[in-house]
Amino acid sequence: MSDLQTARLVLHPLSPAEARRLVARTPAAGDRWAPGYPTDGDVESAADFLNHCAATGDPRPFGDYEIRRRADGLVIGSLGFNRPPGADGSVPIGYGLVPEARGHGYAAEALRGLLRLAEDHGITCVKGDADHGNTASQHVMAAAGMRLVGEDERVKYFEIRWPAAAAAGAGDRA
Repeated sequence: MSDLQTARLVLHPLSPAEARRLVARTPAAGDRWAPGYPTDGDVESAADFLNHCAATGDPRPFGDYEIRRRADGLVIGSLGFNRPPGADGSVPIGYGLVPEARGHGYAAEALRGLLRLAEDHGITCVKGDADHGNTASQHVMAAAGMRLVGEDERVKYFEIRWPAAAAAGAGDRA
């Protein structure tokens, strides 16, 4: 699978080999990791991706992606689908950036790219959540077009939906 490009970012789909290096926190020659990458969240997400690969095969394009700045190629975070799509056409997402990359709109830009990919592959609903105190993440999801759909005592829930008929034909677009 090829990289996804946004205006300022490259979303690079992790292979199982790359995910294993990330979990081991051992970059390969040529990897350009920003200070602080991978975070514990990046490692946890890559480990979940590897578990999915072992259980059901490589789920790409519904796996994990490194977020790389186009300007310098530096890996500043990751995002992806927390698991393959469900039978109902929905899929949960997660994302994170190293601290120095936050506040520049990178997370919302990357998430918009991932949402386009989901819609183009027939997904009808993408879901995300953030703790009440994590207003930055709530703003990222809202800026990417997701809307608040509920909350409980700890978490706010966001989603974006596309009509099934529109999503099914989305992969036919050029």
